[in-house]
Amino acid sequence: MTSALSGARRHCEALVRAQDPDRYFATLLAPAPSRDALFALYAFSSEIAGVRDGITHPLPGEIRLQWWRDALTGAARGDVEANPVAAALDEAIRRFALPRQALLNLIDAREFDLYDDPMPAAADLEGYLGETASVLIQLAALVTNGPEAPRLAEAAGHAGLAQGITGLMRALPWHAGRGQLYLPGDILSRHGVTRDDIIRGRGGPGVTAALADLRNLARHHLERARAHLPALGSEPAFLPVALVPGYLADMEKPGYDPFRSRIERPAWRVIATLWWARRAGGSRPARVEEARRLG
Repeated sequence: MTSALSGARRHCEALVRAQDPDRYFATLLAPAPSRDALFALYAFSSEIAGVRDGITHPLPGEIRLQWWRDALTGAARGDVEANPVAAALDEAIRRFALPRQALLNLIDAREFDLYDDPMPAAADLEGYLGETASVLIQLAALVTNGPEAPRLAEAAGHAGLAQGITGLMRALPWHAGRGQLYLPGDILSRHGVTRDDIIRGRGGPGVTAALADLRNLARHHLERARAHLPALGSEPAFLPVALVPGYLADMEKPGYDPFRSRIERPAWRVIATLWWARRAGGSRPARVEEARRLG
């Protein structure tokens, strides 16, 4: 392994640790041979998701997304080698035969992030998350399960929707603050909530009811995922989904404000949850102590 590739892998690991700690800790519990590729996938996802953060209008974001398309199709070969995330991702694609089209579809779906258009309906949200959150689990399953990954496709689809819906509700204060609206319009209108209510951070019974509907939708998809794969934590690609029930429960605690509350958990608690999901059936006290040590 060249020093450049080694550096690219370390860069991806550090990026995921800083920007996506849930997936970072879950990856530490994955089989060692798969970790570098998982970090490359998750770093790529973070890079694409973060394009909006570095722009003030859509055109530069479109240019950046096109660069990534070129990198995946071979049109930006020299630049790929100079970009640590692109270099590590390219190595992961080749090593695990990952479908480039799935990654291109993820980029296309993320174009929505560059604009302030509202999400029309729940079906549109599910389509968006299917191409972003669900596909990431499917690609991770190819890394960890190889030829057996197709049997996990249905579970991955629903698990990604549960995880993605939960993540968007956690990010509501941030998205609303910059004028983005991912909450489906049909659910909002059902409860008399307008786009302006969300963007201005106006709460009330309608917003509370709309978010309750979204939590129910997330739980519905989580149960559908479990119907296809009862022990989600038994598969490393699904491990981050083990955090979803706790985050949903936190949103239902007294005092929760969807526009101001931060739904976060300390690292040791995240690790403990992931550890218990991965090592189901082991000694709980031993797992707690190991979780504290890792955290």
